Amino acid sequence: MKSILLVDDESRLLNLLTLYLEDAGYHCEKELSALTAIERVKNEAFDLILLDVMMPEMDGWQVCKHIREFSQIPIIMLTARDAADDMVFGLENGADDYITKPFDEKILLARVVALLRRSDKTDGLNFQGISLNPTTFQARVNAQILVFTPKEFELLTLFLENQNQVFSRDHLIEAVWGYTSDVDNRTVDSHIRNLREKLRDTGFQVDNFLKTIYGVGYKWES
Repeated sequence: MKSILLVDDESRLLNLLTLYLEDAGYHCEKELSALTAIERVKNEAFDLILLDVMMPEMDGWQVCKHIREFSQIPIIMLTARDAADDMVFGLENGADDYITKPFDEKILLARVVALLRRSDKTDGLNFQGISLNPTTFQARVNAQILVFTPKEFELLTLFLENQNQVFSRDHLIEAVWGYTSDVDNRTVDSHIRNLREKLRDTGFQVDNFLKTIYGVGYKWES
């Protein structure tokens, strides 16, 4: 089930949006505070944000800008303003779509469905609860967000794109660090160990998939 974060300082509108969207099969989380919303996006897994422009702590454009510093989660702005300049400003500052109030329920749902569909096409790799975001080097493991280093992320991407293929350490060094690097086998083993530990800490049964082929290297067994 897709999870949507609703951010508005009006409880009545949050309840109305929740009614619309949960009836359509989405899970909704409500947030009245702009600042708390930013922290929640950092620490929780959402598929989309509906974000009001006019809020007391900071406006929605500022919230959107802050979120874009660490996440490419789809964002739909909600506002009573319908001036073209306002719409352009929001889209140029990281918003993916823009809906003016009062809005039609069917139009809102259509925009949500369309944006999630586009997002699904660029979500990256998925494997048994793991979802990789190549833009942020983040992985979602079921409902949890997991942040990898760039090299850890590249290793996991390589394994998932080439399941059941055995990679020697030299092959991994060339593919991830580059053939001119001075990385040795111990560095590869250290990154693999960190990758395993991070996945294991989420409850993912990584040892069932990321296998050590003794005397050769590693493979992701599907």
